[in-house]
Amino acid sequence: MNTFNVNPIDILLVEDNPGDARLAKEALKESKIHNNLYIVLDGEEALQFLRKEGEFSGAVTPDLILLDLNLPKIDGREVLDTVKRDENLKMIPVVILTTSRAEEDIIKSYKLHANCFISKPLDLDQFMKVVRSIEDFWLSIVKLPSKS
Repeated sequence: MNTFNVNPIDILLVEDNPGDARLAKEALKESKIHNNLYIVLDGEEALQFLRKEGEFSGAVTPDLILLDLNLPKIDGREVLDTVKRDENLKMIPVVILTTSRAEEDIIKSYKLHANCFISKPLDLDQFMKVVRSIEDFWLSIVKLPSKS
């Protein structure tokens, strides 16, 4: 495992539940991989962040997106579809991290080119384990594309 990452990994968490956002932040804070976590609360903010619009004009292009499906304003499914259709964004891996366990959500997410679908566990310790496993896999094992 590379614990001497020179450049931090930029992660965008799109999560409207403050408790889940806080848990993800705590789990990633203990990461062996240096990362910067950016949190937005709804689908509209996510697209503004990714497009560097308005208050997000200085935003970074994330290396990884952790996306909830059930979001206010613009649904996570629509965010995923928009990201994967955009030439400038489609290479960013999108991990669906949601409370949904519905087969239709799993199928639709993969049809929209999600890179991974994870149902959030309700148990606190299990939630922390899930976030750490995302970190272990996506930040330690997977080779992410370089930013252009």
